Amino acid sequence: QVQLVESGGGLVQAGGSLRLSCAASGSIFRINAMGWYRQAPGQQRDLVASITSDGSTNYADSVKGRFTISRDNAKTTVYLQMNSLKPEDTAVYYCKVVVANLLFKEYNYWGQGTQVTVSS
Repeated sequence: QVQLVESGGGLVQAGGSLRLSCAASGSIFRINAMGWYRQAPGQQRDLVASITSDGSTNYADSVKGRFTISRDNAKTTVYLQMNSLKPEDTAVYYCKVVVANLLFKEYNYWGQGTQVTVSS
């Protein structure tokens, strides 16, 4: 089993910054990708940013130039630095980790979610 622990959400004024963290632990053979998704009330859960095992990153158009995804040297913790926050960034943010086992079968694991609220 793999456990994900998220932290760093909160309330911030428009234009402010927050940094989210997601630490993965447990039975991990290989992490193929890590990412952040968000879900606003009444909306679907959408990709915000992702990073693969080789360091390739992908961002939603709405956050390009404002958000940065990164990971630690051990590649088990993923971060999301969010700058120039806007009220429309308000959502519950979820960490997702794609883990491969010894047979290279992939499993998706999700964090518990952390609330980000941006006031205008």
